[in-house]
Amino acid sequence: MSTIIKAVKISKRYKIDEKTFVQALDNIDIEINEGEFICIMGASGSGKSTLIQILSTIDKPSKGTVSVEERSKMEMQYDLSQFRYQNLGFVFQDLNLLDEYTVFENIALPVLIMQGKDKNIENRVKVLAKKIGIESLLEKYPNECSGGQQQRIAIARALINQPKILIADEPTGNLDSTTVKAIMKVFKSLNDEGTAILMVTHDCYLASYSDRMLYLKSGRIIDEIKKQSMSQEEYFDQIIALNSKHSI
Repeated sequence: MSTIIKAVKISKRYKIDEKTFVQALDNIDIEINEGEFICIMGASGSGKSTLIQILSTIDKPSKGTVSVEERSKMEMQYDLSQFRYQNLGFVFQDLNLLDEYTVFENIALPVLIMQGKDKNIENRVKVLAKKIGIESLLEKYPNECSGGQQQRIAIARALINQPKILIADEPTGNLDSTTVKAIMKVFKSLNDEGTAILMVTHDCYLASYSDRMLYLKSGRIIDEIKKQSMSQEEYFDQIIALNSKHSI
């Protein structure tokens, strides 16, 4: 199993004023391999979102190195945007769908921005929309769709370039439990087909879909659970126990 992203001793420090700093991340090592489903948990302010921003090359660490497919981030500065386009898909709680464009156009937009017109784009969007379960929505506009449908649209948009890693930051916030289960089944199906997933969540149920759960506290990875041979229910119980231990 090859490594897609590797971070070595990364730290992130934000300057508040001349005398005040916030240490968001502190000396973290992490590897993301092909086909893995990794979940990051921790209390608010523990550094979860900062970590995935650095791993996805959106932000830079104050110290340490991030390597992408065995190339350092510094070596590939010239084509970071191309790397993101070819390898990463993003789904965030704030979906950033464009209401003036149809669902079809929202999904196709990343391709059109990077490549211009693509004669295969219509078929690509239709195949992906069917897979995600939104093929009947393509001519609608996002504001005509439910919250769960909008989340699926955002997932389809993130996957249109067939990324190696899907990065999701609290991807099911404010959705009902039925919709959450449906979206996590989509995530699990994508992972089973080979898409690596890096997901931030506070929800133990969502975390139980992962292969590996990392727990952050004060900018450090202080604990880890691997699912291995556990059932999802057993893994879920372990995740709850770990979260309870660290919330004391």
